[in-house]
Amino acid sequence: MILRRMLLAAALLPAAGRAFAQAWPARPIRLVVPYPPGGASDITARLLAQELTAALGQSVVVENRGGAASITGTQAVAAAPADGYTLGVVDTAFVVNPALFGSRLPYDTQRDFTPVSLLVRAPLALVVPASAPWRDVAALVAEARAKPDQVSFGSAGNGTAVHMAGEQFRQAAGFAYLHVPYRGGGPMITDLLAGRVQMAFGTVPAIAEHVRAGRLRALAVTGRARTDLLPEVPSMAEAGLPQVDAALINALVGPAGLQDGVVDRLAMASRAVITGAAIRLRLSELGFEPVGSTPQEVRDAFAAEIPRWEAIVRQGGITPD
Repeated sequence: MILRRMLLAAALLPAAGRAFAQAWPARPIRLVVPYPPGGASDITARLLAQELTAALGQSVVVENRGGAASITGTQAVAAAPADGYTLGVVDTAFVVNPALFGSRLPYDTQRDFTPVSLLVRAPLALVVPASAPWRDVAALVAEARAKPDQVSFGSAGNGTAVHMAGEQFRQAAGFAYLHVPYRGGGPMITDLLAGRVQMAFGTVPAIAEHVRAGRLRALAVTGRARTDLLPEVPSMAEAGLPQVDAALINALVGPAGLQDGVVDRLAMASRAVITGAAIRLRLSELGFEPVGSTPQEVRDAFAAEIPRWEAIVRQGGITPD
């Protein structure tokens, strides 16, 4: 009798899961951004939330939970019930933090989350003050090699996407710089404009206006292709460093154990939203490249990125603030 009941319960589980997925969502969804308002991840999340609200028939509300190198908000997603009502928009720090924090990270990046969809990719630009003597990447690298630890590199903080881009660049080109970490991108850009640091990486949307106004000079953008926001700026591949491809990447995730039906519906809705004409145009204007993907593609991307950044962090001897 006990065995019969167990078999019956097991047989009913898939049907119960399908019924739950069909009924979901029955109340508002919380979309956690592990950063304060105004940053790239926040912009992506708010555009996504607006369109998902229409697509799912329930409000999708953005909740900013910044702090601790994005760990605070990301942990809130990992700890939430796996019912589809708490999701998160994570970025490059999600795959860098395992290398930076190791066992001190209060969650397991690959076990404690359900990947849903890659959302956007934003290339980064290598910029210098307008008063700097370097007109291209080769000239900057030549001087940095000739003067080890004398060319200063500003970042938004240890382990941030822009710091990782700088470290990837440094290791690929073979020179040593003086790293000056700031508490955020705003102060970093301020000191770069004033010439207090000599080079930095920034998201293309954040620095494009300064480049167009002649306050900063962009030497290259990460990756193999140029960006539409700064079409005159060569790619790192054109500069002879194709391996310098760090980018800001946003992905949609949920807690571990989300129902397959909910994941599939979320992934389909997210892809449709991100690649739809209206939001695609808006994202392009902001310098973001819409992606949209399957859950498996997110899982594969995480699995590839985590060891890649572990190697860069280890070689660079990078530690968190």
